[in-house]
Parts: sequence; C-alpha cells; structure tokens
Amino acid sequence: MLGLLLLVPVLAFLFLFHFGSNRYALPTYLPDRVDSTQVGGRWQRDTVFHQLAPFRLLSSAGRALSSAELGQGLYIAQFYDNSPASERVARALLRVQEKFRHESRVRLVTVVLQPGPQPAATLEKLAARYGTVAGKWWLLTGPPDTVSRLVNQEFRLTSDAKRLPGAVYTANPPVEILLLIDRDRRVRGRYDGRDGREIDRLLTEVTVQLYDYEHPH
Repeated sequence: MLGLLLLVPVLAFLFLFHFGSNRYALPTYLPDRVDSTQVGGRWQRDTVFHQLAPFRLLSSAGRALSSAELGQGLYIAQFYDNSPASERVARALLRVQEKFRHESRVRLVTVVLQPGPQPAATLEKLAARYGTVAGKWWLLTGPPDTVSRLVNQEFRLTSDAKRLPGAVYTANPPVEILLLIDRDRRVRGRYDGRDGREIDRLLTEVTVQLYDYEHPH
C-alpha cells in the first residue's frame, strides 16, 4: 500500500510532464471599453484595451525620435525628474539594459520631465551618467504639453486623467513606476523600479512576452 501511495504522485507528474502544457500570459492594463458581439446566436463581451498614440520627442542624439522607431518588439518606459527615486530607478534600468543588451526587440525609454533650458545637452549628460547604449536605451524629452499628454492621457499615470481624459494636467507621474509596452502599443506590466524583486519580475515578464512573439500558437 505504501508503495502504491508513493507511486501515484510520480505517475501523475510524469503524465503532466509528457502530455500537459503550461502557458503564462501577461495581463493587459488600461481597459478602454467593453464591446459586445454576437457569436453563434450568443452575445459575448470583449474588453478593448488602450493603445498608446504615436508620439515624437527629442532624443539624446539631438534629433526627434518617433515612437515608430522603437521597433516591432517591446520597450520599458520610465519618467525621470532628477529626484533620488528616479535616479534609483535609472540605475536599476542598467541591469535591464545589460540583460537584454543583444536582444534587438527590447528597448528602454526614459522621458525626462524637467530638461532645463538646454534639453539636448541635458539628455546627453544623463546618457553619459547612466551609460546608455545607443539604439538600446533612449533618453527623450519634449514640450511640457506633449509630455503631460503622455503622462495623463496615454500612460495614464495620474488619477485625474481617469476622471477627465481629455484634459491636460501638469501633475508629475509617480517616477518610481516602470511600464512594459508591447508591440501593439499596449501596457502589459507595471513595476516599482526601486524594488529588486520587481525588477526580477520585469526581466521574467519581458522574457515571457518575447517567447509569446516566437510561439504565437
């Protein structure tokens, strides 16, 4: 009897290992609406998630960068205001950059909120401070109204934006938050960049998303 009791979990494990499959899909954030469609005579509800609108910002290379240039992979977005919290998050992004240094589908984007009177020089100085790799980690900035639109209406990092989506606010976002954006311009992850365990989760979920791209079925 003892032998049989010990054998059952072993057989169950072998069965699941050889015939089962596990799949982990990332959540999607920022639902816009719920659509109803009729399939086979029955109504089905489907959530439609927010897609980030294209944007164009000044880069540390001294030229305007379009979001379309970020490629067909994914990117991690940070908002930076030169505070200790945002500096700590930027240091954590060095680890992300090194992990995916040779993975062309992964980019990093830091949007500088307060670039000062010489934006290009500020971006170049920050790029040197953090050791950003050209073409891998972009430092960007833009006019206050453009950046405010990204914060409030696109990335939706302030509660006011949910109440009045069409308005423009000057409130700064929580700079400790990192966002994972997929190739369909949807937010697929939110992380506290000050927490090493959250960075571990980010690295894992980027790998999961890349695997999903390679194995769509």
